[in-house]
This record gives sequence, C-alpha cells and structure tokens, in this order.
Amino acid sequence: MKETKEILLNAFNMNCVGHINHGLWTHPRDRSHEYKKLDDWTDLARTLERGLFDGLFLADIVGVYDIYQGSADLTLKESIQLPVNDPAMLVSAMASVTRDLGFGITVNIGVEHPYTFARRMSTLDHLTEGRIGWNIVTGYLDSAAHALGQDGMIAHDDRYDRADDYLDLLYKLWEGSWDDDAVVLDKARRIYAEPGRVRKIRHDGPYYRSHGYHLAEPSPQRTPVLYQAGASGRGKRFAARHAECIFIGATDPAAAGRTVKALREEVVAAGRRAEDVKIFLGITVVAGRTVAEAEHSLSDYLDHASPEAGLAHFSAGSGVDISRFDLDEPISYGTGNAIQSVTQLAREKGWTKRQLLKELAIGGRYPLIVGDGARVAAELIRWVEESGIDGFNLTRTVVPESYETFIDIVVPELQVRGAYKTSYGSGSLRNRMFGYGDRLSSRHYARTL
Repeated sequence: MKETKEILLNAFNMNCVGHINHGLWTHPRDRSHEYKKLDDWTDLARTLERGLFDGLFLADIVGVYDIYQGSADLTLKESIQLPVNDPAMLVSAMASVTRDLGFGITVNIGVEHPYTFARRMSTLDHLTEGRIGWNIVTGYLDSAAHALGQDGMIAHDDRYDRADDYLDLLYKLWEGSWDDDAVVLDKARRIYAEPGRVRKIRHDGPYYRSHGYHLAEPSPQRTPVLYQAGASGRGKRFAARHAECIFIGATDPAAAGRTVKALREEVVAAGRRAEDVKIFLGITVVAGRTVAEAEHSLSDYLDHASPEAGLAHFSAGSGVDISRFDLDEPISYGTGNAIQSVTQLAREKGWTKRQLLKELAIGGRYPLIVGDGARVAAELIRWVEESGIDGFNLTRTVVPESYETFIDIVVPELQVRGAYKTSYGSGSLRNRMFGYGDRLSSRHYARTL
C-alpha cells in the first residue's frame, strides 16, 4: 500500500486588507480591516498553532498597483494590497503567544542593505527561538523603484544577479563572522565573546561591498529558512542555488507537476538533492460541514468578491493594462519586466479579459477547492500525489472564519488519512521541515563559501 505523504501547510497572508482574493473585505463577517490591531495577529497565530500549521507566510510589496487604468484609483477603492504595513513588525508579538508556529516574512532585496538586514533577521531568529524564514524577492513594480528614488526596475535577470551577490554577503555574515563557540559568557574572566573567534568579513561583489563584523551573535538557525517564488528560467536557477522552500502557482496538478520536475532537476544540477527543497502551491479552500454548506458559503463569498480588483492585481503582475482591451479582444502579453511566470501562463492559456474575469470570480487566480472535509482532504492529497508538491500556501477568503473552518473541518480529515501531523516536531523551523538539524544542509551553496 502506498504511504501517504505528510502535507506541509502555511497560512498565506499579508499585513493589509486585500491580499489575494479581492473584494471579500466587504463581507459582513470579514475582519481583515482590523489588520492594524496587534490582537488580530496574535489571535491568528494561536489559531494556526491550534491547527498545527507549519508557518504563517507573510507577503509584502513596497510599491503600489498602478498599471490598471493607468492609476492607483481602483487599488485604493478596493484596498488591493494598499494600505500595506511592515510584516516583520508582527513576528515578535506572534512568537510570544506561540511555541511552534513558524514565520516567513517577505523582504525585497532592493529596500535594505544586506548588512543591516542580516542583523534584523538574526534578531528575529533569536526572538522566535529559530522559527523565522525569509521570502527572497527581487521586486517587479516600477512604482516601488520610483518611490525609492530610482528611474525604474532593472532588467529581470539582472535583478537575480544582484540577488546572488546580496545572498553571498549575507552568508558571510550569518555563517562566517562568528564561530559557534565564540560566546563564552564568562563573568569571572569578564569575557562575553572570545575575540579570536569573531572575525570581520570582507565582501567586494559586483553590487554590494561590506567590511565588518556581523552585529548579532549566532542565532539558532544562523541563516533563516530561505523561501523563494521564481518560475522563470533565471528564477529557477536562483532557487536551485539558494532556496529551501519554493512557492509555485498552477492551474492543475499536471501543470504543477511539470514545474516541480523542472525545479527539482535544477536543484540536482546545482549539486543538491531533489528533496532538499520543499515546494508549496498556492490554494484557496472553501470548506463546510457538508458539501451543500460549502457551496452556499462560496455563493455568499462570490457576491462580495471583486473580479475587477483581481484584474488590477493581474495587470500589475503582468505589466499589461487589461482595462484597455475589450472583453474578447486578444491580449498581447509580451515579455515585459514584470513577473515572467504570470505572462507565460497568460500567453499559454490565451486568456482574454472575459476569461480572466471568470478565472478571478473569487477575486484571485489560485485553484479553488470547495466541499466538506472529506472532499477537500481528498483533493489536497490528489494534488500532492499527482504533482509531487510538498504542501500548500492556504490563502484567506473571509477572515478569520476561513482559517478556523479549515482547521475544524479539513485538518481532522487529513489526519485520519495520515496526510497531516498530529503534533509538532522538535527544534527549529528548518529541523521540523527537513529533519537534519537547525543549520543549512551541508549540500547548500552557502556551506561552500
């Protein structure tokens, strides 16, 4: 009998009102507008830990979506990831009310110098006792570049070249500046850290330069768990070198399977093992005690969703102003400087504006699973078995009920099928996910520097 693979699960969220499934902030039971309240986040963290979620993954952007209709008007009206607050500021509070839940935060490499960013992540790794991860993004919004005083985004592949240099410097700080036994905490001899066990790093790369000591002593993981979501050719090569967890999008298990196969082949070509990365798929679930209840909830949600807001989000990701096209007019997606995986999928599907609006009925484009616990659990397991993914990024619909319903209805069904843990493992976020300890694998690129 084939052994059922244990599914990994992240809650996918953002420190804002509208994240993926747009328009649902208007639902009378939705509380996403309370994102500014710390209690809202600590309550969520407790809920997710009750459901044994591996992590809360927090997306982020530093620009605005202003491609659709050539302005940010709809973005503001529908709160399409605007306003958006800093995700990192939430972690310490959520960590203080949980023991096991992991946290992945998105930080754009173009926003902060790696020297100070290294300290910030080490601080969070200390405060969470080894439960922090970093989603590496290179940015894609010209609005972000302009707000940061730049003329515009640099070319797509050049952004990954810069990211390689950024990571090389970070590895030197996190992995090489302090020895494991540098801190002796010897009060009698008045020696906190042995000077001979701490060294100044020197990095003179094509994009970044730094000569200095890492400001933080070694944290439980040293390097945070590394997340990445790049499906272009250059993005896959970057992931093969650096990523431990990779996020993908796909419309069906077969498409996901092709992406998984290509990613694992790149990882092996980079000198690692195929299982050295965990691959997550973005998914939306509407669950109910019965199938009829779930379908009723979906109908209710669709009455409040905004497919047009989803178009505005899609326009930003593709770099194409979809508002300029008639409903059935062919759309020229081109090969712009935005998210290449978005434009590639749109070209392959030949999506018109009418078809996109249908795809975006619930406000977002992630695959949608609707049903009772048994149906949803079976469908999640099917995705894993047919595609080879390791788990899911579960998007929110109406909050907090979407997470609560999933935990109360779907999690027990997954557990009965042996597809989900019944308790947390031990150690750091990395050890719980991979089982080889708190530090980066010996096969990881960083361990060769």
